[in-house]
Amino acid sequence: MTIDTKLLCELLVASARSELIPRFDSCERQVKADGSLVTQADLAIQQRIMIELKHHYPQIPLLGEEMSYEHQMAIINNGNQGFWCLDPLDGTANFVSGMPCFAVSLAYMINGEAVIGIIYDPVRDELFHAEKGSGAWLNQQRLSINCRLDQLQECVAMVDFKRLDPPLATRLATAPPYRSQRSIGSVALDWCWLAAGRLQLYLHGGARLWDYAAGTLIFSEAGGRFTLSDKTATQPDSSRLGLEPKMAVGAANQRLFEAWHSWLQGLG
Repeated sequence: MTIDTKLLCELLVASARSELIPRFDSCERQVKADGSLVTQADLAIQQRIMIELKHHYPQIPLLGEEMSYEHQMAIINNGNQGFWCLDPLDGTANFVSGMPCFAVSLAYMINGEAVIGIIYDPVRDELFHAEKGSGAWLNQQRLSINCRLDQLQECVAMVDFKRLDPPLATRLATAPPYRSQRSIGSVALDWCWLAAGRLQLYLHGGARLWDYAAGTLIFSEAGGRFTLSDKTATQPDSSRLGLEPKMAVGAANQRLFEAWHSWLQGLG
């Protein structure tokens, strides 16, 4: 099946501009069972994108963040022929607080991996997209990470402390190996900013499938290195598809990735 990436990009841009921007900083929030937030904006844009995708690609099911666990797992378990993976509003806590760091993220998954990834930041009008084996793009500019750094202490790291195990979080807070640290509250934009060369290191202790599906493709197609692993696993395993939270480790080049991974394993 041929997927029209240009059409998908236009669909996400139009949906975000219509459903997110008018509701920015004016939506009431609700707390879900897992403690995360949901708003009418999340639900409205998910419904709109679902209807649009169903119109253009009626045979492809959609897994959205704001669906039941049972529905999500049914799609994953029957998804060898492909499915959409949608995070309708990544950065909901930012969105309801008036912080301009949020995005809509869509991936097309086949056999457990993303082959198309699209992320749109409507505040900055930045559209990131990638196709497996064909590179990554920011608007009309080809993304290619050209990082010549090889020492962790020269780097800026994107680290989400909230979901890290306390011993690791304490070690990072008291003896960080990098120059400086940031956290913007949107996993989708984390990967995009890494792909754009705005940071060099990444660590997140509990990303979900819809958080990272599109972003990891964009980052890897731009030349970045990453691994995903279950928090209880002893070895990274990015191939196992599921809804369990993953620990994500990334770096702008191979040398930094090896040094960063070694440090996180207590070897650095």
